[in-house]
Amino acid sequence: MKIFATRKIPEAGLEILKGAGDLSIATEIEDAIVPRESVLAGVRMADVLVSLLTESVDRDVLAAGERLRGVANYAVGYNNIDVEAATELGLPVTNTPGVLTDTTADLTWTLLMSIARNVVPADRYMRAGKYKIWGPSLFLGGDISKGGDGTPKVLGIIGFGRIGQAMYRRARGFDMRVLAYDPPIRDLIDGMEGVSYAEMDRLLEESDFVTVHTDLNEATLHLIDAAALQKMKSTAYLINTARGPIVDERALVDALKSEVIAGAGLDVFEDEPKMAPGLAELDNVVILPHIASASRDTRNKMATMCAKNAVAHAKLEKAPNCVNPEVYDSDAYQSRLQRIR
Repeated sequence: MKIFATRKIPEAGLEILKGAGDLSIATEIEDAIVPRESVLAGVRMADVLVSLLTESVDRDVLAAGERLRGVANYAVGYNNIDVEAATELGLPVTNTPGVLTDTTADLTWTLLMSIARNVVPADRYMRAGKYKIWGPSLFLGGDISKGGDGTPKVLGIIGFGRIGQAMYRRARGFDMRVLAYDPPIRDLIDGMEGVSYAEMDRLLEESDFVTVHTDLNEATLHLIDAAALQKMKSTAYLINTARGPIVDERALVDALKSEVIAGAGLDVFEDEPKMAPGLAELDNVVILPHIASASRDTRNKMATMCAKNAVAHAKLEKAPNCVNPEVYDSDAYQSRLQRIR
């Protein structure tokens, strides 16, 4: 078996891949950009493709892999892959769900607290030697718990899947009132204690903090646009650890500059790794380089899961984390099997 990875994954997964076949990696440099030509060349010789969200696996890439048995994506999200084209071509696609839920929620909560309490600018203030004497107005921020006035703060959660529900559990520890928007699972939300279903407008209007955990698709592209930001409280904060294009980043910059909202915390960006002009110069935003799942244990578990998916592809077995399981019963898959066996 020839296994081709667009970039290096953690060693826990590499060991499994090396034991399963002849592994080649387009680049082992952590911050290198993989040229499309390298991806196409590797796919043409591969039986299994291990992809990262940093590389586009579109129809042309998939079609180039005449020997391919499947694609194993090292990520929960898979919007970097044309899954519809993969299904049409008889290719199963896998991801790494579940394992990073709490790690991502932890980082989301870190952003929420950091921006609300001015942690980053206060840190810079200290490092610059500007702290001379304590003052009652020094770096005033917003409460997350009930705080001085005893009023519960409202957390609005957009997307109430695994990570959204993990945020809800954390919010309960801070005595927050929780609103959630996720129409397909409204009945689930209505049946849970401590959370209420809310349509988008109400969620935006009432929330002190809005966190984004939905998938990126045609319906959620620029879900948070200029109009949505205008609906938020001027004292509210927006946190996005899902996918960058869910938020209209240029509109967010305008909203932060004009104090339409109080602040934002971002781990993902619309044109990653680029940021919208002006974003980096703002003090009322915390910006991180897509590290929501970046704990050692979680990244190793993701690598192991990705590698096991890749091995299942190689063995022509049904992969445990297939995002298009209907492919296994398709004529396209059967035709592919006859061709590659």
